[in-house]
Amino acid sequence: MSMDNDLKLAVEASIKAGEIIMQYYCADYEIKEKGYHNPVTTADNEADAFLKSTLTSARPGYGWLSEETVDSKKRLEKDKVWIVDPLDGTKEFIEGIPHFVVSVALVEKGIPIVGVLHNPVTKETFHAAKGEGTYLNDTRYKCSIKDSTKEMVILNSRSETRRGLWEPYKENFKELRPIGSVAYKMGLTAIGKADIFATLRPKNEWDICAGACLINEAGGKVININGNELSFNNQKTLIEPGLIAGYNLSVEKTFKIFNGR
Repeated sequence: MSMDNDLKLAVEASIKAGEIIMQYYCADYEIKEKGYHNPVTTADNEADAFLKSTLTSARPGYGWLSEETVDSKKRLEKDKVWIVDPLDGTKEFIEGIPHFVVSVALVEKGIPIVGVLHNPVTKETFHAAKGEGTYLNDTRYKCSIKDSTKEMVILNSRSETRRGLWEPYKENFKELRPIGSVAYKMGLTAIGKADIFATLRPKNEWDICAGACLINEAGGKVININGNELSFNNQKTLIEPGLIAGYNLSVEKTFKIFNGR
Protein backbone atom coordinates (compact mmCIF):
# COMPACT_ATOMS: atom_id res chain seq x y z
CA MET A 1 0.00 0.00 0.00
CA SER A 2 1.25 3.50 -0.68
CA MET A 3 1.20 5.47 2.54
CA ASP A 4 0.53 9.15 2.74
CA ASN A 5 3.51 11.11 4.09
CA ASP A 6 2.08 11.86 7.52
CA LEU A 7 1.20 8.20 8.03
CA LYS A 8 4.62 7.03 6.87
CA LEU A 9 6.28 9.53 9.21
CA ALA A 10 4.14 8.34 12.15
CA VAL A 11 4.81 4.64 11.44
CA GLU A 12 8.58 5.11 11.19
CA ALA A 13 8.71 7.27 14.32
CA SER A 14 6.59 4.77 16.31
CA ILE A 15 8.86 1.87 15.39
CA LYS A 16 11.97 3.82 16.45
CA ALA A 17 10.29 4.88 19.72
CA GLY A 18 9.52 1.19 20.30
CA GLU A 19 13.23 0.38 19.97
CA ILE A 20 14.00 2.98 22.66
CA ILE A 21 11.38 1.45 25.00
CA MET A 22 12.68 -2.08 24.44
CA GLN A 23 16.03 -1.12 25.96
CA TYR A 24 14.18 -0.95 29.30
CA TYR A 25 11.71 -3.83 28.89
CA CYS A 26 12.39 -6.82 31.14
CA ALA A 27 15.79 -5.30 31.86
CA ASP A 28 17.32 -6.15 35.20
CA TYR A 29 15.96 -3.44 37.45
CA GLU A 30 14.06 -2.77 40.62
CA ILE A 31 10.70 -1.10 40.21
CA LYS A 32 10.32 1.92 42.44
CA GLU A 33 7.13 3.92 42.85
CA LYS A 34 6.61 5.97 39.69
CA GLY A 35 9.31 8.33 40.95
CA TYR A 36 11.42 10.23 38.51
CA HIS A 37 14.17 7.74 37.81
CA ASN A 38 12.45 4.42 37.41
CA PRO A 39 12.75 2.53 34.10
CA VAL A 40 9.14 3.26 33.16
CA THR A 41 9.66 6.99 33.50
CA THR A 42 12.95 6.76 31.63
CA ALA A 43 11.43 4.71 28.79
CA ASP A 44 8.39 7.01 28.63
CA ASN A 45 10.39 10.20 28.67
CA GLU A 46 13.03 9.08 26.17
CA ALA A 47 10.40 7.80 23.74
CA ASP A 48 8.40 11.01 24.18
CA ALA A 49 11.43 13.24 23.58
CA PHE A 50 12.29 11.26 20.45
CA LEU A 51 8.73 11.42 19.08
CA LYS A 52 8.35 15.11 19.86
CA SER A 53 11.60 16.14 18.20
CA THR A 54 11.03 13.86 15.18
CA LEU A 55 7.40 14.72 14.50
CA THR A 56 7.46 18.43 15.31
CA SER A 57 10.65 19.09 13.34
CA ALA A 58 9.22 17.23 10.33
CA ARG A 59 5.91 19.14 10.64
CA PRO A 60 6.63 22.47 12.34
CA GLY A 61 3.12 23.77 11.61
CA TYR A 62 1.35 21.02 13.57
CA GLY A 63 0.41 21.20 17.24
CA TRP A 64 1.50 18.72 19.94
CA LEU A 65 -0.35 16.94 22.76
CA SER A 66 1.33 14.12 24.66
CA GLU A 67 0.83 12.38 27.97
CA GLU A 68 4.45 13.06 28.88
CA THR A 69 4.76 16.70 27.77
CA VAL A 70 3.45 19.67 29.75
CA ASP A 71 0.39 20.80 27.79
CA SER A 72 0.43 24.06 25.90
CA LYS A 73 -2.84 25.66 24.80
CA LYS A 74 -1.08 26.74 21.58
CA ARG A 75 -2.29 23.45 20.10
CA LEU A 76 -5.88 24.73 20.24
CA GLU A 77 -5.03 27.28 17.52
CA LYS A 78 -3.70 24.61 15.13
CA ASP A 79 -5.73 22.77 12.48
CA LYS A 80 -3.51 19.70 12.71
CA VAL A 81 -2.20 18.27 15.98
CA TRP A 82 -0.15 15.21 16.88
CA ILE A 83 -1.70 13.34 19.83
CA VAL A 84 0.75 10.89 21.35
CA ASP A 85 1.16 8.40 24.17
CA PRO A 86 4.77 7.17 24.04
CA LEU A 87 3.98 4.12 26.21
CA ASP A 88 0.38 3.06 26.73
CA GLY A 89 0.18 0.09 29.11
CA THR A 90 2.67 1.05 31.82
CA LYS A 91 1.51 -1.64 34.27
CA GLU A 92 1.94 -4.31 31.63
CA PHE A 93 5.38 -2.95 30.76
CA ILE A 94 6.38 -3.26 34.42
CA GLU A 95 4.97 -6.77 34.73
CA GLY A 96 6.68 -7.95 31.55
CA ILE A 97 3.34 -8.56 29.79
CA PRO A 98 3.61 -7.70 26.06
CA HIS A 99 0.39 -5.67 25.98
CA PHE A 100 1.73 -2.14 25.57
CA VAL A 101 2.11 0.12 22.57
CA VAL A 102 3.47 3.38 21.25
CA SER A 103 0.43 5.40 20.17
CA VAL A 104 0.71 8.20 17.58
CA ALA A 105 -2.28 10.00 16.05
CA LEU A 106 -2.74 13.04 13.88
CA VAL A 107 -5.96 15.03 14.22
CA GLU A 108 -7.36 17.59 11.81
CA LYS A 109 -10.05 19.93 13.17
CA GLY A 110 -10.95 17.41 15.87
CA ILE A 111 -11.06 14.33 13.61
CA PRO A 112 -8.34 11.62 13.69
CA ILE A 113 -6.82 11.36 10.20
CA VAL A 114 -3.81 9.16 11.04
CA GLY A 115 -3.55 6.48 13.71
CA VAL A 116 -0.57 4.24 14.49
CA LEU A 117 -0.09 1.74 17.32
CA HIS A 118 3.17 -0.14 17.50
CA ASN A 119 3.75 -3.05 19.86
CA PRO A 120 7.54 -3.39 20.01
CA VAL A 121 7.46 -6.87 21.59
CA THR A 122 5.08 -8.58 19.14
CA LYS A 123 6.19 -6.36 16.22
CA GLU A 124 2.56 -5.55 15.44
CA THR A 125 2.13 -2.18 13.74
CA PHE A 126 -1.52 -1.14 13.39
CA HIS A 127 -1.99 1.82 11.07
CA ALA A 128 -4.77 3.77 9.39
CA ALA A 129 -5.28 7.02 7.52
CA LYS A 130 -8.63 8.65 6.82
CA GLY A 131 -10.25 7.06 3.78
CA GLU A 132 -7.47 4.46 3.39
CA GLY A 133 -8.60 1.58 5.62
CA THR A 134 -7.00 -0.12 8.63
CA TYR A 135 -3.93 -2.33 8.44
CA LEU A 136 -1.95 -4.58 10.72
CA ASN A 137 1.52 -4.61 9.18
CA ASP A 138 0.67 -5.20 5.48
CA THR A 139 -2.79 -6.75 5.74
CA ARG A 140 -6.05 -4.83 5.66
CA TYR A 141 -8.71 -5.63 8.27
CA LYS A 142 -12.27 -4.75 9.23
CA CYS A 143 -14.14 -4.80 12.54
CA SER A 144 -15.89 -8.12 13.14
CA ILE A 145 -19.67 -8.32 12.75
CA LYS A 146 -21.81 -10.41 15.11
CA ASP A 147 -25.60 -10.40 15.44
CA SER A 148 -25.95 -10.68 19.20
CA THR A 149 -23.85 -9.41 22.11
CA LYS A 150 -24.13 -12.98 23.46
CA GLU A 151 -21.75 -14.00 20.63
CA MET A 152 -19.32 -11.14 21.27
CA VAL A 153 -15.93 -11.10 22.93
CA ILE A 154 -15.51 -7.74 24.66
CA LEU A 155 -12.07 -6.43 25.64
CA ASN A 156 -12.14 -4.63 28.96
CA SER A 157 -9.85 -3.33 31.66
CA ARG A 158 -7.96 -5.53 34.10
CA SER A 159 -8.40 -2.98 36.90
CA GLU A 160 -12.12 -2.43 36.20
CA THR A 161 -12.59 -6.22 36.28
CA ARG A 162 -10.71 -6.53 39.58
CA ARG A 163 -12.89 -3.82 41.09
CA GLY A 164 -16.04 -5.74 40.12
CA LEU A 165 -17.37 -3.05 37.75
CA TRP A 166 -18.10 -5.64 35.05
CA GLU A 167 -20.12 -8.04 37.23
CA PRO A 168 -23.50 -6.60 36.12
CA TYR A 169 -22.67 -7.17 32.42
CA LYS A 170 -21.10 -10.63 32.46
CA GLU A 171 -24.23 -12.43 31.23
CA ASN A 172 -24.64 -10.12 28.24
CA PHE A 173 -21.48 -11.15 26.41
CA LYS A 174 -19.87 -14.40 25.30
CA GLU A 175 -16.62 -13.47 27.02
CA LEU A 176 -15.16 -10.53 28.93
CA ARG A 177 -11.44 -10.54 28.19
CA PRO A 178 -9.38 -8.22 30.41
CA ILE A 179 -6.26 -6.87 28.63
CA GLY A 180 -3.95 -3.99 29.53
CA SER A 181 -3.38 -0.87 27.38
CA VAL A 182 -6.49 0.90 26.17
CA ALA A 183 -4.84 1.64 22.84
CA TYR A 184 -3.85 -1.99 22.25
CA LYS A 185 -7.42 -3.14 23.00
CA MET A 186 -8.71 -0.70 20.37
CA GLY A 187 -6.18 -1.98 17.84
CA LEU A 188 -7.18 -5.59 18.45
CA THR A 189 -10.86 -4.65 18.11
CA ALA A 190 -10.21 -2.78 14.85
CA ILE A 191 -8.68 -5.89 13.25
CA GLY A 192 -11.50 -8.17 14.44
CA LYS A 193 -9.52 -10.07 17.12
CA ALA A 194 -12.40 -9.12 19.43
CA ASP A 195 -15.86 -7.72 18.78
CA ILE A 196 -16.08 -4.78 21.16
CA PHE A 197 -13.81 -2.62 23.30
CA ALA A 198 -15.38 -0.81 26.25
CA THR A 199 -14.27 1.05 29.33
CA LEU A 200 -16.49 2.23 32.19
CA ARG A 201 -14.02 4.91 33.30
CA PRO A 202 -12.83 8.19 31.71
CA LYS A 203 -9.79 8.09 29.40
CA ASN A 204 -7.48 10.75 28.04
CA GLU A 205 -7.34 11.74 24.37
CA TRP A 206 -3.83 10.30 23.99
CA ASP A 207 -5.03 6.88 25.18
CA ILE A 208 -7.63 6.53 22.46
CA CYS A 209 -7.00 8.90 19.56
CA ALA A 210 -4.92 6.57 17.34
CA GLY A 211 -7.23 3.69 18.25
CA ALA A 212 -10.27 5.76 17.22
CA CYS A 213 -8.76 6.30 13.76
CA LEU A 214 -8.14 2.53 13.43
CA ILE A 215 -11.71 1.69 14.48
CA ASN A 216 -13.27 4.32 12.18
CA GLU A 217 -11.28 3.11 9.18
CA ALA A 218 -12.17 -0.53 9.91
CA GLY A 219 -15.88 0.16 9.49
CA GLY A 220 -16.62 0.88 13.13
CA LYS A 221 -17.19 3.79 15.43
CA VAL A 222 -16.27 5.03 18.90
CA ILE A 223 -18.77 6.71 21.21
CA ASN A 224 -18.78 7.68 24.85
CA ILE A 225 -21.11 5.86 27.21
CA ASN A 226 -23.63 8.71 26.87
CA GLY A 227 -23.87 7.86 23.17
CA ASN A 228 -21.98 10.86 21.78
CA GLU A 229 -19.36 10.74 19.03
CA LEU A 230 -15.91 11.98 20.03
CA SER A 231 -13.80 14.91 18.93
CA PHE A 232 -10.14 15.51 19.76
CA ASN A 233 -7.75 18.35 20.59
CA ASN A 234 -10.16 19.75 23.16
CA GLN A 235 -9.27 22.20 25.90
CA LYS A 236 -10.05 19.45 28.42
CA THR A 237 -8.36 16.23 27.31
CA LEU A 238 -10.28 13.82 29.56
CA ILE A 239 -13.06 11.97 27.71
CA GLU A 240 -15.87 11.04 30.08
CA PRO A 241 -17.56 8.95 31.39
CA GLY A 242 -16.34 5.88 29.43
CA LEU A 243 -16.24 4.48 25.89
CA ILE A 244 -17.51 1.82 23.52
CA ALA A 245 -15.78 0.94 20.22
CA GLY A 246 -16.33 -1.63 17.50
CA TYR A 247 -18.55 -2.32 14.49
CA ASN A 248 -21.35 0.29 14.37
CA LEU A 249 -24.29 -2.00 15.19
CA SER A 250 -22.31 -3.86 17.87
CA VAL A 251 -21.55 -0.53 19.54
CA GLU A 252 -25.25 0.40 19.49
CA LYS A 253 -26.25 -2.95 21.04
CA THR A 254 -23.61 -2.60 23.75
CA PHE A 255 -24.70 0.99 24.43
CA LYS A 256 -28.25 -0.27 25.07
CA ILE A 257 -26.99 -2.81 27.59
CA PHE A 258 -25.00 -0.18 29.51
CA ASN A 259 -28.01 2.10 29.53
CA GLY A 260 -30.41 -0.59 30.72
CA ARG A 261 -32.56 -0.69 27.59
